[in-house]
Amino acid sequence: MTEKKINPFLKMVLELGPIVLFFVVFGRLKDQTFEIAGGSYSGFIVTTAIFIGLIMVTTGILWALTGKLSRMQLMTLILVIVMGGLSVWLNDERFIKMKPTLLYAAFAVILGIGLLQGKSYLSAVMEGVIPMTAEGWMILTKRMTAFFVVLAVANELVWRLMSTEAWVNFKTFGLTAALFVFIMTQGKLFETYSSEPTEKE
Repeated sequence: MTEKKINPFLKMVLELGPIVLFFVVFGRLKDQTFEIAGGSYSGFIVTTAIFIGLIMVTTGILWALTGKLSRMQLMTLILVIVMGGLSVWLNDERFIKMKPTLLYAAFAVILGIGLLQGKSYLSAVMEGVIPMTAEGWMILTKRMTAFFVVLAVANELVWRLMSTEAWVNFKTFGLTAALFVFIMTQGKLFETYSSEPTEKE
């Protein structure tokens, strides 16, 4: 099915909205305890339950508007439902905190398998967005694979060694900023291996 184009701002709101709202709601509920169905739940667990519902709704809206979901969006949704659901069901915040680790580790493994086969799975997903030669895509894929490994390790260290509040800040701002900085630092690679000059000849 061909993906329908939607307003970029709306797409960004639907993709980042649940993360921002998770941060906002946690800030309001972090010091509270809720008695629900005979159980006692922290503000973090309640926020996680809300987050699961939000990401299901926003992903559903994205699918309805575009007619398509990327593998990353599907994998993120599945992990949020499974790991977040386990956190809420077992009243254990560790599961949702491990979600970024599993997500980034899965991306690293998938890209790594492609590299072992001499392929860039990244180019298959992003080739229409960034025009680069095959050599450029292989270099970017290697860097991205290493970057995902670093993010997975960083998430493990933060949630295991620091407070829940520190992890929420890291998840909301740290991981997003790290991805932005990584993309910005690849400018020279995009320029050097751009396929655009070849197309003009």
